[in-house]
Amino acid sequence: MLSVLRHRTYRSLFAAQVVALAGTGLATVALGLLAYDLAGAGAGSVLGTALAIKMGAYVAIAPAIGALADRLPRRALMIGADLTRGGVALTLPFVDQVWQVYVLIFLLQSASAAFTPTFQAVIPDVLPAEADYTRALSLSRLAYDLESLFSPALAAALLSLISYNWLFLGTVAGFLGSAALVLSAVLPKPAAAAPPATGSPARTGGATRLFLRTPHLRALLALNLAVAAAGATVTVNTVVYVRGALDRGAADVSLALGAYGAGSTAVALLLPRVLDRVTDRTVMLSGGLLLTAVFAPLGAVTAADGGAWRWPGLLLTWAAFGAACSLVLTPTGRLIRRAAPPRQRTSAFAAQFSLSHACWLLTYPLAGWLGAVAGLGAAVLALGTVALLAAVLAVRLWPARRPDPDEHDHSGLLPAAHPHLADAVRVRGGWRHSHHRLPDGMHAPG
Repeated sequence: MLSVLRHRTYRSLFAAQVVALAGTGLATVALGLLAYDLAGAGAGSVLGTALAIKMGAYVAIAPAIGALADRLPRRALMIGADLTRGGVALTLPFVDQVWQVYVLIFLLQSASAAFTPTFQAVIPDVLPAEADYTRALSLSRLAYDLESLFSPALAAALLSLISYNWLFLGTVAGFLGSAALVLSAVLPKPAAAAPPATGSPARTGGATRLFLRTPHLRALLALNLAVAAAGATVTVNTVVYVRGALDRGAADVSLALGAYGAGSTAVALLLPRVLDRVTDRTVMLSGGLLLTAVFAPLGAVTAADGGAWRWPGLLLTWAAFGAACSLVLTPTGRLIRRAAPPRQRTSAFAAQFSLSHACWLLTYPLAGWLGAVAGLGAAVLALGTVALLAAVLAVRLWPARRPDPDEHDHSGLLPAAHPHLADAVRVRGGWRHSHHRLPDGMHAPG
């Protein structure tokens, strides 16, 4: 996995991703504490609304930026997004009204929605070899997991010395560092996309249609909803559980979020070996069902009137949520690579980005508003039900057996123009290779 870091350009871009994630992690902790200062017990509803605005920006803006990314100077677009995010983060310590939080979150996440699809579009050009690109996707997933573990730990250490408002300066430093690293990278020109074949997803509704036509990607959409139900519970209501229900200090908010990251990281490190012996379907559906099961002990922690066991119980529950989410999220890239030809992978990953965040757009306000109005118990029951229905739907949508790889020929295509043929051998009249059938215009329907 680490061998791709020998590539200088990718190393700079990956470092930019890491430092930006670290800054975002500090902002997550600080934003929760800011919401609690502004709204007290209503912090969950403030965070739910703010995070719903974040998801709305992702869902609405990311697809448009993704479509334009290849027509704009990509380095300038990413640097501009980082500078915008840094400028917005610099103003957050001066907020004293809830509506100001909402406006600044929209601006910050709109810039993030511009950065992420552009970053995703660059990586396949930087690492054209399939094996290298695969390792880069795995490394990116691990970076997200490690950020969720170490950023809260760093925040907890800093909060013992400074107030939470100073954490936003760490966010600013992260985005400025990301901009500097992108500036130092030599980016290749965008690869020219091959003309889409008649009937391909590009002509019949884009990458979203690919998700709707492919059984295991339809199941992934349902699993995204289960992950969003659990993730929203953790992100929105951690500060409410720790500061309100358990009456603990600000630093313990970071410890709780770190427990979630620890569970996710442990699974991400173990899964590569597991996936050599166990199918993606088994791993991911197990994760979806585990998410549902974890809501039961969370309900017990929520319903209890008191007891010292509730704090370690919450930490274990958060770690279990992190582990279950990682079981679903870590193999996701493998599913998309299997379904999408190389030239459509950027749009397919952009579709996954947008569709998965649409699920969070539902669960974030549900976790915040319902928790504030009807109590944490009602929020746990509602989101647990959403996770259960989504996991059961995923099981029904994902067939237990997949067809055998199909050996077939392509005529009229050249490997240089179609990386889909990278592993093909020359035969009379074209090129031959074998793989599971893809729902695109280059393959006859099965």
